[in-house]
Amino acid sequence: MAVAHHQAREPTALPTRPVHRDGAWLLLPSSFPEDHIASEPRIKKLEPVLLPGEIVVNEVNFVRKCIATDTSQYDLWGKLVCTNFKISFITDDPMPLQKFHYKNLLLGEHDVPLTCIEQIVTVNDTKRKQKVLGPNQKLKFNPTELIIYCKDFRIVRFRFDEAGPESAKKVCLAIAHYSQPTDLQLLFAFEYVGEIYHHPAKKVNGIDPGGGGGGGGSASGQQTPLFETYSDWDREIKRTGASEWRVCSVNEGYMISTCLPEYFVVPSSLADQDLKLYSYSFIGRRMPLWSWNHPNGSALVRMANIKDVLQQRRIDQRICNAITRSHPLRSDVYKSDLDKCLPNIQEIQAAHIKLKQLCVNEPFEETEEKWLSSLENTHWLEYIRSFLKHSAELVYMMECKHVSVILQEEEGRDLSCLTASLIQIMLDPYFRTIVGFQSLIQKEWVMAGYQFLDRCNHLKRSDKESPLFLMFLDCVWQLLEQYPAAFEFSEVYLTILYDSARISLFGTFLFNCPHQRVKESTEFAISKNIQLGDEKGLRFPCVWDWSLQFTSRDRLLFHNPLYIGKSAPCVHNGAVKSFKRSKKNYSSTLRGVPPALKNGIISEQEFLPRRNSLILKLKPDFLQQTESQSNSMEQYFRDWFAKPVDLHGVILPRISGTQIKLWKLCYFRWVPEAQINHGGFITAFHKVSLLADEVDTLNRNLRQHKSNSSVQGNCSELDQSRMYFRARHLNDTSEAPDFLSSSFPFSPVGNLCRRSILGTPLSKFLSGAKIWLSTETLANED
Repeated sequence: MAVAHHQAREPTALPTRPVHRDGAWLLLPSSFPEDHIASEPRIKKLEPVLLPGEIVVNEVNFVRKCIATDTSQYDLWGKLVCTNFKISFITDDPMPLQKFHYKNLLLGEHDVPLTCIEQIVTVNDTKRKQKVLGPNQKLKFNPTELIIYCKDFRIVRFRFDEAGPESAKKVCLAIAHYSQPTDLQLLFAFEYVGEIYHHPAKKVNGIDPGGGGGGGGSASGQQTPLFETYSDWDREIKRTGASEWRVCSVNEGYMISTCLPEYFVVPSSLADQDLKLYSYSFIGRRMPLWSWNHPNGSALVRMANIKDVLQQRRIDQRICNAITRSHPLRSDVYKSDLDKCLPNIQEIQAAHIKLKQLCVNEPFEETEEKWLSSLENTHWLEYIRSFLKHSAELVYMMECKHVSVILQEEEGRDLSCLTASLIQIMLDPYFRTIVGFQSLIQKEWVMAGYQFLDRCNHLKRSDKESPLFLMFLDCVWQLLEQYPAAFEFSEVYLTILYDSARISLFGTFLFNCPHQRVKESTEFAISKNIQLGDEKGLRFPCVWDWSLQFTSRDRLLFHNPLYIGKSAPCVHNGAVKSFKRSKKNYSSTLRGVPPALKNGIISEQEFLPRRNSLILKLKPDFLQQTESQSNSMEQYFRDWFAKPVDLHGVILPRISGTQIKLWKLCYFRWVPEAQINHGGFITAFHKVSLLADEVDTLNRNLRQHKSNSSVQGNCSELDQSRMYFRARHLNDTSEAPDFLSSSFPFSPVGNLCRRSILGTPLSKFLSGAKIWLSTETLANED
């Protein structure tokens, strides 16, 4: 499906009315004579696009979708449909003021997956009543309005002024029922996969369920390892040089623990028999899991708490000794108790609720003067700072002290997922590529038993909901913002990945552990008479098969144009040479925008940690270190920040003051007050993309000239650009496309129900009011 570049269309201000004819309907100006309708060709019915296994459960015609303006003249008329996968609003109306948006091949522009719905509110204007709808509830009044609050901070509002009252009530009850299923097997992914197994020809976009990684749109076409097999783990051992570690198959068939993968990595000195014996002492029988090895031999290991108090010291010593023996220098092991060092999942959930209220529910004009203090009071950025800080301190232990690190947590399935992932991103440039990042999520989240079903609350009944995966993506975004040339993927990719976790189709984010997928899908297969053969459960679509959601053109948005690959070529004296990095190659500006510029010269002091930074205010329980150890850590961070960054080495976060920012694209894309036309990050993204594409074109031309290859060969290369925005020709000076705004590539129009900011102090300031006037003065101005 091609990306639509809509031309600006001036919406009509004429009053309109819906007219029904022969099972179809259309919207006409009120002054349009009815006798002219018969002579018009019959229009097609408004029907939803359905996936295999998707069925319509209820629908209502003549629904008005409200657009975020002070007038209803831009509202859309259409049909509201509830299926077992999504709510879908179908309209023939042109989108007002809409010029561009990317396409999701699974969802229409006005569609919301049922698992993305957070709250359903029905309103009756005349009776002045409203009700939050839960599953299997009755609605005693006919709704005149339906408001859908979504987990991605969207608010979608529908009016039923012209619709039949009973039909409106039925569709509201259907949405409430199907968006809050009582059982895992009622999620749409099961129906979809069941239909595919029975009718393989129905697969969407040529993708088989389960896929195989798909490569995630990487330039190399490399596939993402899923870590479901022995060989994937073995390759990771070899990649990291972990010679004293081995792949263990003691949990094949989930015989030891149902919340561990079938294969995982353990010290070579630990025999399978010992592992079976020790497993009974760990919570959830979750034995120590190897995550990664540093080139110096230090290992990163995750471990649940030992519940057997009598055996705790003995088993703990055995595990630590085995990890020490796996280190070439026989270095000590450092244990970090994450439950004591970091915020818990309840605190993170509370912070997320406050953040959402701030961005969505509060009228902006009432919070505008105290917005920053309100943001601080959510503690969201404070918790992000805590994870980045603690992860960087553990990077120091592995990188500088050459010791192995054990991340200990009660169950080892929450905070350790986030911390282990951040440590590896800071230390290993492979995980800063698209395929590497996807393999990291597979390894540390999906296969290690992160409870996506409960934490994402797909069944709307979990008191264990917590946005830990979103916080991880936010932490990664902070690093991407500070070191843009170090990451192959863009913030659009991170945002779309977050959205994909709210689509009930991908097995990647649907279960609490691999065993649950096998157990539940096997039961479902038996009930539906699906022959599995040698397969261990049904194969669900994998989120890394991005072609299921996006065209190859749209997938180019995942690529960061500032990224400098390890083998990036450069031109010197007319010859293409490998780009060798040295201090001269990199100026400190590649580290991100420095906090201050003095006469055009960056002060060395600016690269040293400030107050509240990594080297200050360490947790009192951290390391129980001597003064000399503390000085060593402080010196390590000072030395690192004083040098030009090696984009293919260690990267450390800046965490002081305003260096931790709010991820605007993710949280503000549906907020009308935050929209900036021809502004925001996308303006730089556009310009840099054009420059990067121009450089690639020059390199191809040089290679062609050097090898005397044919012109045809060069033309085929032109289609291989990794840039979404491409230079039309050399020295292209064209202006930014007029469809760009700070919400690009997302389309906020039609997904908002808040008022505009006309008449507020902010709008007057943006219109040119003097900056030093107080908001009270502005509010009284005409």
